[in-house]
Amino acid sequence: MTDGRPLDLSVVVPAYNEERRLGPTLDAIRDHLHSSPLTWELIVVDDGSGDATADIAREAAAQDARIRLVAAGQNRGKGHALRLGVADSRGARVLLTDADLATPVAELDRLTKELDGAQAAAAIGSRAHPEADIAVHQSRVREWLGRMGNRLIRAVAVPGIHDTQCGFKLFDGDKARAAFADARLDGWGIDVEILQYFRRHGWPVAEVPVRWSHQEGSKVGPADYGRVLLELVRLKARAASRTNAALLALFLLTSILLYKNLWTDLGRGYLADSGQDQNQWEWFFAVTADNVAHLRDPLFTTLQNYPDGVNLMGNTPMLGLSVPLAPVTLTLGPTVTWALVLTLGLTATAYAWFRLFARWVTSDPWAAGLGGAFAAFAPPMISHANAHPNFCVLFMIPLILDRVLRLCAPAANVRRDGVLLGLFTAYQIFLGEEVLLLASLGILLFALSYALARRDVAREAWRPLATGIGVALLVFLPLVAYPLTWQFFGTQSYHSVLHGDSAGNSPLSFLRFSGRALLGDESVADKLALNRTEQNAFYGWPLIALAFAITVRLWRHALVKALAFTAVAAAVLSLGQRIRIPYTHVVLPGPWRALAHRPLFESVIEGRVAMICAPALGALVALAVGRLMRSSAGRVNRSVGLAAVAVALLPIVPTPLPVNERAPVPEFLADGLWRTYVKPGESVVTVPVPDPTAADALHWQVKSGLGFPLPGGYFNGPWGPDHIGIYGASPRWTSNLLRDVRYGAPIPDIGEAWRAQARADLEYWKAGVVVLPPQDNEDALYETVSRLLGRQGRRVGGVWMWDVGR
Repeated sequence: MTDGRPLDLSVVVPAYNEERRLGPTLDAIRDHLHSSPLTWELIVVDDGSGDATADIAREAAAQDARIRLVAAGQNRGKGHALRLGVADSRGARVLLTDADLATPVAELDRLTKELDGAQAAAAIGSRAHPEADIAVHQSRVREWLGRMGNRLIRAVAVPGIHDTQCGFKLFDGDKARAAFADARLDGWGIDVEILQYFRRHGWPVAEVPVRWSHQEGSKVGPADYGRVLLELVRLKARAASRTNAALLALFLLTSILLYKNLWTDLGRGYLADSGQDQNQWEWFFAVTADNVAHLRDPLFTTLQNYPDGVNLMGNTPMLGLSVPLAPVTLTLGPTVTWALVLTLGLTATAYAWFRLFARWVTSDPWAAGLGGAFAAFAPPMISHANAHPNFCVLFMIPLILDRVLRLCAPAANVRRDGVLLGLFTAYQIFLGEEVLLLASLGILLFALSYALARRDVAREAWRPLATGIGVALLVFLPLVAYPLTWQFFGTQSYHSVLHGDSAGNSPLSFLRFSGRALLGDESVADKLALNRTEQNAFYGWPLIALAFAITVRLWRHALVKALAFTAVAAAVLSLGQRIRIPYTHVVLPGPWRALAHRPLFESVIEGRVAMICAPALGALVALAVGRLMRSSAGRVNRSVGLAAVAVALLPIVPTPLPVNERAPVPEFLADGLWRTYVKPGESVVTVPVPDPTAADALHWQVKSGLGFPLPGGYFNGPWGPDHIGIYGASPRWTSNLLRDVRYGAPIPDIGEAWRAQARADLEYWKAGVVVLPPQDNEDALYETVSRLLGRQGRRVGGVWMWDVGR
């Protein structure tokens, strides 16, 4: 208060070692305000200066009672100084200005005019505005860093504001004091934190062009741009509420409990239901890390299927994770990477679905969290969590869907959201292409049904959506052009991995419980699925009944109609080309027949389409629980509704995945004894030759430091002149014979023709040594190999060995 009147304006000047410039700055501010009808105060905040800055401020205060000094005591940064100064202010408006007056104080008139006319809560000076007057430019490096920094800030914190760091800002006083009281950053990032606070509370911010001149001796150095980015990370972390943090912790705990048996025995543990997939995935992680370490092409290798090799882009090494995790693989081994990808991937997926549902489905965070947990830990996801991280680590799918929805909003930032959509989609290509195809199918089903329910919204949304998708394609195509070209046309490329016409789900599988669910029965689930990693439905009859009840109760909502249609359509498509009606001999044609032989879709296991139901059902559950939590129908009705949800979900809660103990690696390979017999360019032929049913040799190869190549293997590759996709290598006479004997077939009459074929196959494989490790039917296999090679093997390092090197 001054003369009994409230102050119109408080000017806050943070100062650190400004003895040379502070005096003229205070004179300029005082001279400008002296002729103004405003009542004002001028607050200098000394941020622990080591020079005469504080003395100059005290001298000015002694001459004019409207000038005050606030001493910070020690240097903690601009943010801390501004927080002290604004807290000590009393004006109806608060002006923040730097001590160098890079923006002349006369520009206050522009900000005041904007604040008066636009009914904004803040008017901030902008050097990026087209009408800004830059009298003296910074160096090109500083300007470039500033532009890049502001672009990043716009992307992650305050979209739409082009210059957050200009040190000339005018605020509504009460709102400024509230914002700075809530602020925590001490450095240059305080500007972003305050503007984000204004945005969060719906207080308009106007960006005003100003005159600006670079001042020598600026306290902002190139390294400070990096510090601002670090503070932005802190700001984003702080923005996450305690509820968000609690949900993230619960998702992580769930994932850890799911894989606790694996984590407690990383040295020997093997997921019991993974078949040969854990061997395959650990091999993918190890080979990718080795390629990265030696700067080799990550899209191809000859360590498997020697000498033809493997087109890695045509397989599923998840380069988007295996490449950045290469240091972990090289340091701790691929089993640790395998466990990390599964555990943290499921956690991130649940959190991403939660964020999507919290933004678009329900405002209740716990309801959104329940929906996110279901979408990530639904029975089909847990089934794939045994062996297929590319089908359960799906954190990019909610991000892609979020950008699509943003593009449909009336105020869509088409360029920004289109660019991000293109980047997100390109990254998903390197996590899993089939998942992206299924997600696109789900998005299309949802979009069509929602458009039918809300034609008015569709008319408004289609143009920005189409434009945004166009922008996304311009970003996406250059990033994936080479990898996809290599995948479809490069060495060892293939097409059409055929799975037959009986890979669809049984209608009963939607009503039963999966083998790993709390109330699951393995004997029942095994009869209704291809295998334990392909239990693609199994949502259980209580959840199906709950979803039906939610749909009937909330049918008037367009979102519910679209979610229900998406779930039902995906379920019907997943039944395959032929739908067998349970308990009858009636077989009906399925709608999947229309897609089964189309490009890309012909390689899809149609039962997996039912995975689309998981996020659709999760969204329905989140919406219903959110409405229950806000309902005014009474505690009893709310309790009954929540109990119904619990009854529907508890039976399908996943249980910890079982783990078996791995057999030890044969000493001959583990101790490097093979090096005596295998020359550079030669392979180790294990008996039987590794294939998708027996791929332990991939684990042995990894444990041996990837020092030798293997014929055969477990991967997707071409077969025949048409390059039809198959699992494993193209069969050869010798590999077929050894496989048949391994599984109990009698030893044929091996004559010169068989021996000649074996010599040809070994020559093709460039074999250095043939190795028979301990296994079932070992005696029959030993006899077969001895007859094929015309001599007995030698016992070395716990295996039978035949030296066949060139």
